[in-house]
Amino acid sequence: MVIRASNRRGSSSTGCLLTMLIFSAVLYYGINIGEVYWRFYQYQDEMRSQARLAPSLADGVIRRRLLLTVDRLGLPAEAQRIQIKRTSRPRQITIEAEYEEAVRLPLFNHTFHFRPRAVEGL
Repeated sequence: MVIRASNRRGSSSTGCLLTMLIFSAVLYYGINIGEVYWRFYQYQDEMRSQARLAPSLADGVIRRRLLLTVDRLGLPAEAQRIQIKRTSRPRQITIEAEYEEAVRLPLFNHTFHFRPRAVEGL
């Protein structure tokens, strides 16, 4: 059995390079955009955690803990405007904030608007 050499030398390397370039671009953009969403989900998770503990915590303690989370996550200053509302009917607590994060990448500039919120019964 004789194996013949192809006349298309370098075509497989070009295809591989193109695939690697596309993969790298998707990974770069995905990491930068995913990081913004990851911080949002961490912030919202901390809000939910504090809402579950709300029956035994004062609003000031909840606010201080959330401000520490904003600082730890490196969120924008507007994420520090936290609203905490307790209602008697129904007995519940609502914790929410609103902020924007801008992502500036080559060929992609977008501002993401987030509204993390947690509601829990008391």
